[in-house]
Amino acid sequence: MITTSVAEAASCLKQGLVLAYPTEAVWGLGCDPFNEAAFHEILRLKQRPIEKGVILLASNVNQVAHLLEALSPEMRTQVIDSWSNRAPTERATTWLLPAGEHIPHWIKGDHPKVAVRVTTHPLCVALCNAFNGFIVSTSANPAGLSPARSLQEATAYFQQSPNYLNGDLGLSREPSKIIDAQTGEIIRA
Repeated sequence: MITTSVAEAASCLKQGLVLAYPTEAVWGLGCDPFNEAAFHEILRLKQRPIEKGVILLASNVNQVAHLLEALSPEMRTQVIDSWSNRAPTERATTWLLPAGEHIPHWIKGDHPKVAVRVTTHPLCVALCNAFNGFIVSTSANPAGLSPARSLQEATAYFQQSPNYLNGDLGLSREPSKIIDAQTGEIIRA
């Protein structure tokens, strides 16, 4: 299915299906992060090992506030500011945050932390809102290949599955940078 309806796309996620959708810079693959079967379908499509973990994408800080609780007040402010005070052309920031026991092990992979990004991309915001929570976000490409930057590239990579929410990419030219919120280590510059 290819749709431009956010409601249809959110329904796919709620039904345990995988969805390809445009993000700030590249196309992503997503699913309900608490649906293990859907998550394993993403790994199969990408030919990606579970140990690597994936990013969770949220539409607002409230959806991930519980993941910020273990941070110092100063770091919490820095993380929230990076998500909310970003120009549309500026590269997004994904933060590695302490993952409580409520984050499934398959999302974290072999890591004690979880990668989280609050997006300002209008279509992604609408999708997370319609889904009523954060979703999985990993680049739409088989391992070792460049991330899809169009619906045509995504469908060329994944011909049988998944479902597609068609729309425009954001204005960023690069995928998000990734920073560990507790150590300040830059994981992806």
